Amino acid sequence: MNTSASRNSAATSTVPRKAANPSRRAVVTAFALVYVIWGSTYLAIRVSIETIPPLLMAGARFLIAGLLLYVWQRWRGAARPQLRDWRTAGIVGSCLLFAGNGALTYSEQFISSGLAAVLIAVVPLFFALFSWVSGASERPRPLVWIGIAIATVGVAIIVRPGLVAATTHHEAFGVTIVLVGAVIWSVGSLYAGRVQQQTPPFLMAAMQLICASVLLLITSLFTGEWSSVRPGAITAASAGAMVYLIFAGSIVAFTAYSWLLRNVESTRVGTYAYVNPIVAVLLGHVLAREELTLTLLIGSAFVIAGVALIVTFRTAKRTTEPVLAPRGPKLLCVSLAPAEACAPSNA
Repeated sequence: MNTSASRNSAATSTVPRKAANPSRRAVVTAFALVYVIWGSTYLAIRVSIETIPPLLMAGARFLIAGLLLYVWQRWRGAARPQLRDWRTAGIVGSCLLFAGNGALTYSEQFISSGLAAVLIAVVPLFFALFSWVSGASERPRPLVWIGIAIATVGVAIIVRPGLVAATTHHEAFGVTIVLVGAVIWSVGSLYAGRVQQQTPPFLMAAMQLICASVLLLITSLFTGEWSSVRPGAITAASAGAMVYLIFAGSIVAFTAYSWLLRNVESTRVGTYAYVNPIVAVLLGHVLAREELTLTLLIGSAFVIAGVALIVTFRTAKRTTEPVLAPRGPKLLCVSLAPAEACAPSNA
């Protein structure tokens, strides 16, 4: 899990307009970073939780990344956040990072990283429905409805009762956790779209990471994860994957995504929502030898095709913007790609 946005100097509270004519090389590089890094974070999560408890890992990861971003922003002159800013960061961070990304991380104990990525790809589906039902947007266009139907069929193919029965109850539990997390993520994204926020984007992202990390660490304490940690048993692979998630997933790709929002049309930027699952499935198969069943391939194709239609032809806003098309100083939310956060956007 996905997060993010852009703009002016971090010391200011406004966001600049799109830069004129960015170089092709810069655009290609930024897209490559977002596609590859965010697509690989699903596998990195799986590797990191092999010897580090999932909620503790996620909490520590977000805390370190959040503190680094916070210190950097304050050093660059960003004003100290007000209590209302922390409240907003707490609410959005709780939905997106604590519930959404926490569920994703926890679920990878039971399901493959590729399957988790495909299921997370349905976030735009939930957001489109919730946005319409809540009155935040107009009725979805016909092509969006077609996309919703196609993506729903894809999920049904992947998690059909026969497949779950043929594996284990643990996998069914993992699938359920991911989908519940995706629903909560979508609700949090809808709330974020209604909030006027002038806090610099990276500072807001840092605050969300910090707030979510506190909740994750407290939860991991009460679930007994702290007592189960054996520092000597943590492998170099798990530790390295966690470091990768902190710096590559939560900082490098986040920065690239923010730059793209300033310089590229939002529809093109939104393609990460259906490219990341493809990258995740391929990496899981090649590097972790995760099984590629015909059912998963067919279901994934349906999900990705449906999400592509939803993202490309999403309805125009009524009272708030869709997550992937920010306009105005509202909070922009990254997909459940594990980078993770929302930040004000004036793309």
